[in-house]
Amino acid sequence: MHNFQDSKEVTGAFALMDSLFRHNVSYIFGYPGGAILPIYDELFYWEKNSFLKHILCRHEQGAIHAADGYARSTGNVGVCFATSGPGATNLVTGIATAHMDSVPIVIITGQVARSFIGTDAFQEVDIFGITLPIVKHSYVVRDPKHMSRIIAESFYIATHGRPGPVLIDVPKDVGSEKFIYKPVSVGDVRLVGFISSNFSKNKYFAKILNLLQNSSQPLLYVGGGAIISEASNVIAYLSNKFMIPITTTLMGKGIVDENHNLSLGMLGMHGTAYANFAVSECDLLIALGVRFDDRVTGKLDEFACNAQVIHIDIDPAELGKNRIPQVAIAGDINSVLLDFINYIENDQNIKVNNDQTCAWIERIIAWKQQYPLLVPKNVEFLSAQEVLYFVSRMQPESYFTTDVGQHQMWAAQFINVLPRHWMSSSGLGTMGYGLPAAIGVQIAQPNKCVICISGDASFQMNLQELATISQYNLPIKIIIINNKWQGMVRQWQQAFYGERYSHSNMEKGSPNFLQLAKAFGLLGLELEFRKDIDRMLKMFFSYKGSAILNCKVREEENCYPMIAPGKSNSQMIGVAKQYIKEINKTIMKSSN
Repeated sequence: MHNFQDSKEVTGAFALMDSLFRHNVSYIFGYPGGAILPIYDELFYWEKNSFLKHILCRHEQGAIHAADGYARSTGNVGVCFATSGPGATNLVTGIATAHMDSVPIVIITGQVARSFIGTDAFQEVDIFGITLPIVKHSYVVRDPKHMSRIIAESFYIATHGRPGPVLIDVPKDVGSEKFIYKPVSVGDVRLVGFISSNFSKNKYFAKILNLLQNSSQPLLYVGGGAIISEASNVIAYLSNKFMIPITTTLMGKGIVDENHNLSLGMLGMHGTAYANFAVSECDLLIALGVRFDDRVTGKLDEFACNAQVIHIDIDPAELGKNRIPQVAIAGDINSVLLDFINYIENDQNIKVNNDQTCAWIERIIAWKQQYPLLVPKNVEFLSAQEVLYFVSRMQPESYFTTDVGQHQMWAAQFINVLPRHWMSSSGLGTMGYGLPAAIGVQIAQPNKCVICISGDASFQMNLQELATISQYNLPIKIIIINNKWQGMVRQWQQAFYGERYSHSNMEKGSPNFLQLAKAFGLLGLELEFRKDIDRMLKMFFSYKGSAILNCKVREEENCYPMIAPGKSNSQMIGVAKQYIKEINKTIMKSSN
C-alpha cells in the first residue's frame, strides 16, 4: 500500500480511497470493469489492510440499491462503484430511486481516459449528462488534484439540506495519474451559494399556536422528511401534548408506533379507511416532511379541502408546490418542532386545552372499529395479509425491505416498524429494489434480523443478488408473496381495463423457488395452508442462515382499501358506501 506519511506523491485512485476513508466509509457496493480498474487496483490494498470492505454485487443496479438500503437504515452515506458505459447506465434506475426518496448516496463511475472523451470510444457514455435530472449534484474529475475536494463536497451535498445522490465520474487516466496530494478534511468544505435554512422561525410560532388552539379536528400528516430528521420523539410529544392523531405516508412509516391509539397508519391510495376519512374532514393539517404526492392526495383539490395547512419541510421547493399552506417553514423538522415546543413550554401564559379534540378522537376510534383493516380468514386459502400480520407480531424489531406492488401495500398496512426499519421504493416504485436493498441493510446491521418482503414478479427482477447473499453469508430472510401474477397490474386491469389481463400473468416460466434457493445454498421453504402459518414462520425465523419462504397465496386477492385515480380520499373502493352513510349521519346531526 502507498504510505502517505512517506511520500505526498500519490495517484488519483489513492486520493479517492483516502478521501472515502477520511469520511468514515466502511463499505462500498460495486462491480468492476475496464475504466474503473485503476480504482479497483488501489482498492485491493485498502481492503487487504482492512481499512474498508467492498461488497461485490452481481449487477450494478443491485449495487446501488444495496447502497441505498445501507443509507436508509443508518442515515449515513451509501457508496457505490461502477465502470463506464453499461456499468454506469445500469445505475440509472437506482439513482432515480434514491433521488425520488431523498437518499444520500455517493456514486463513483469510471470513465474513458480524458483524451478519448467525446470520440465515442469503447464503453464511453455521458453519464454526467444522462443523470443530470436525477442527481442532487454531479462532477467529472478532470484533474486528480481536485479529487479530495470533490469527495468532501459530495458527502456534504449528499447529506445537507434535503439528502440525495451525488455522482462523480472519474476518467481512467485520472485514477492512474500521480500528483502532490493535499487532502481536504471533512470539516473544511466551503460551498459558495449553498442555501442554509438556519434562520429565525419564531415569527411563525404564534400563528401555529393560534391555529392549534382554534382547531377541534387537527391531524399530523408525516412523511419521509421526518424520518430523515430523526424527529420521532418530538412528533410523539407534540401529538400527545395537543392530542393530535398521526397519519403517515409510505416513506413516513415508523415515525410512531402504529399500535398507539393516536396512530392512523398510512393514508393515501391504499391507506387505512380511517386515515383517509380523517384527512378528508380535518380542520387543521400539519404536514411534516411531505410533498403532497398524488398517491397520497388522490384528487388534489379535494384533499383536506376544509383544512388550514401548516407545512414544514427542509426543501423550500416543496412549500406551496402542490398545496398552498397558511404557514410554510423551510427547515429541519426536528429542529423546528423542538424550537416550537420550547416556545410554548417557556411561556407560562400559553394554555393547552386537550378537551377540544376529544370528540374528534372519539370519531376516529369509531372509524377504526367500523372500518378496520381486514385479514381474510377463509379456510380455503392462504392470504398475504394474514401472513404479514403474523410476521409483524413475531418480528417487531426487525428491519424490513419491500419490492413494489400488492405485497408492498399489504406490508405497509399490516407491519408495524421502528424508525429507519422500513426500506421501500416509494417515489419511483422500483420493482427489484427489495432484495439488493436488504443486502445493504444487513451489511449495516449485521446482528439484526433483516426481512425482505417481495412478490414473485418483483423478486425475479434482481434474483441474481442471491449470489451476493450466498457469498457473504448474509442471514437475510426473504418472504415471497406468490400469487403467480404481477398482482397490482392484474388488480388495475380487473378494475379499470375490462379484465383484459395483458401480459400480467407470471405462472409460465417462473422458477421453482425452493430449487432456486438450493442452487444458491439457501434454505427454501413453502407455505400453502393457513394452519401452517405459525409453525412455518417459527421454523423460518429460527434458521440461522438466509432462507426463502414461498407463500402460495390466493391469486385473485385484491389490495383494499383503494382510491381510484382521479377520486378523492373519501371515495375508497370497498368502503365508500358505508362512508356515505356515516357522512349523512354526521350532516343530519349537525343540522339538528
